[in-house]
Amino acid sequence: MFPFKTSIQFDRDSSQALYLQLSNQIIQLIKKQVLAPNVKLPGSRMLAEELSVHRKTIVAAYEELLLQGWVESIPKKGTFVNPNLPVLRQQQFHEEVDFTLGDQAGFSFYSNEVLYSKPKAINKDFMYINDGISDGRLTPVDEIARTYRRIVAKKNVAEHLSYGSTYGNDTLREVLVNYLNETRGLQISKENLLITRGSQMGIWLSSQLLLKKDDLIVVGETNYGSANATFENQKAHLAFVAVDENGLITEEIENLCRIKNVKAVYVTSHHHHPTTVTLSAERRIHLLNLAKEHNFAIIEDDYDYDFNYDHAPILPLASHDTNGNVIYIGSVCKTVAPVFRIGYMIAPKHFVDEASKLRGFVDRQGDALLELTFADFIKSGDLDRHIRKVMRVYEERRDLFCELLKNELGDYLEFEIPKGGMAVWVNLRSDYSWGEVRESALEQKLEIGDWKRYDMAKIGHNSIRIGFATYNEIEMKELIDKLKRSFESAQQND
Repeated sequence: MFPFKTSIQFDRDSSQALYLQLSNQIIQLIKKQVLAPNVKLPGSRMLAEELSVHRKTIVAAYEELLLQGWVESIPKKGTFVNPNLPVLRQQQFHEEVDFTLGDQAGFSFYSNEVLYSKPKAINKDFMYINDGISDGRLTPVDEIARTYRRIVAKKNVAEHLSYGSTYGNDTLREVLVNYLNETRGLQISKENLLITRGSQMGIWLSSQLLLKKDDLIVVGETNYGSANATFENQKAHLAFVAVDENGLITEEIENLCRIKNVKAVYVTSHHHHPTTVTLSAERRIHLLNLAKEHNFAIIEDDYDYDFNYDHAPILPLASHDTNGNVIYIGSVCKTVAPVFRIGYMIAPKHFVDEASKLRGFVDRQGDALLELTFADFIKSGDLDRHIRKVMRVYEERRDLFCELLKNELGDYLEFEIPKGGMAVWVNLRSDYSWGEVRESALEQKLEIGDWKRYDMAKIGHNSIRIGFATYNEIEMKELIDKLKRSFESAQQND
C-alpha cells in the first residue's frame, strides 16, 4: 500500500484548507505517476486515521479531486485514479532538481511593434447586458483610500514619484509572487512576473512577441472577442477548434499540429469565455504535452479565478508547467473593480524581459503609488476578505438570475447554471434570433450589444453571454422584465 503518511505533509499554519492541501498533493503524486492510473485510493476512514485528520477532510479532498477529473468514484468499489489521464511529459533529468520556472522558454517568439484599442460609449438612460463584470458598489473604496493616503503620507514617498521600472513596482511583484505561489500552486520568482495594466495588456504583449503575419494561433470557436481582435491586429491566422462541456477539444489541436506549425494556443481554462465551461484535467495534461512536443506557447487567460461557487478554484495550467510553455495572465481588475488597472503576466524570465522592453514603448511605467496600495491590500488580507464577501453576494445573484431566467424566459431560451464566474451562457431557441431580439430590446432601452461577437467562427450557435454580478435584485428583475417584453415584441413582429 502506498505510504501516504510519509508522503503527505500538512501545513496547519497555512491559510489553505487541509482538504485542498491534501487534494493538491495527491494531484502532484498522480502527475509524477507515483499514483498510477486506475490505482485505488484508501477509504476515507482509513486515510483519515493514517493522516490524523478528520474523515470530513478526506471526503472533501476526494470530492475536489472528483470535480477536477483526477479521480473517479465507482459505487461499492471505491475511489480510483482516473484511468484515462494521459502521462504528463516532462523534461528528463539525471538527478533530483528543483522544478521552479526558469529562464528558458519551451517555444520561440518575436520582438515586435505596437498597436492600440478603442473605447465604448455609454448611454445612462439604457440598461446594458454585459459579459460579466463586478459590481463597483461592492468595491472596498474606503479601505483602498485609507491605504493610499497612508502610503502617500510616508516620508519616503518622493522616491516613488519619479520614473520606475517597466517591470512594475518591486514591492507589488514580491507580494504577488508569494500570493500566487500560495493560491495558484505556482513556483515562480519575481523575475518571472511583469505587472501590467490589466489582462488585456498581457494578451497584447504576448501577441506582439509571439505572432507575425500568417502565424497560426489556436482559439475556441467561441472565444473572448478582445483576444481574437488582438491576434487579428497582428495579422495572425486564427484556427478555430470546437468547445464542448469539457472545454477546448484538444484532439482537434493535436490534429492541427500534425499538418501545421501552431505558434500558440489561447485558452481561458478555468471558466471558458464565453461559455463558462471548465477545461478538464485530462485535456489540461494533453494540451501541456502537445505544447512540449510541438514547441508552442499556451496563453492562459485566468480572468476570473477567484469566483467559484460549487467547488474550490482549479489550479491553472501554469501550475503544472515544468517546460516553460505557459504564459499566465491575470488581474485584480475584475475581482475588485475594472478601474484599478493592476494585472500580471507570468512566463519564463527571457520572455518577461522582452515583454518589459516592449511595454516601455507604449507605457513607460505603471502607477507606483497604486501598485504599492495594492501590495498592502493583498498582503494585509484585505483582498481575500473582499473576495469572500463578494463571493457570497454573487452566488446569491447567480441563483436568483438563473431562477428568473428559467421562470420568466424559459419558453425562449435554455442555459446551464454556471459553477463559477459572473455570467451565464444563454442559448436562444432556434425560431428566434438575437438580431431580432436586439431591435426589440432597443425599444425597451435595453442594449444587448454586438451579439455576433460570440460567433467569430460563424458556426451559428445563437447564444450570448449575460452577466449577472453587476445587478442587485431590483435591477435584475428590471433587466429580465425588459428582456421578456423584448421577446414578446419580437414574437409579435414575426
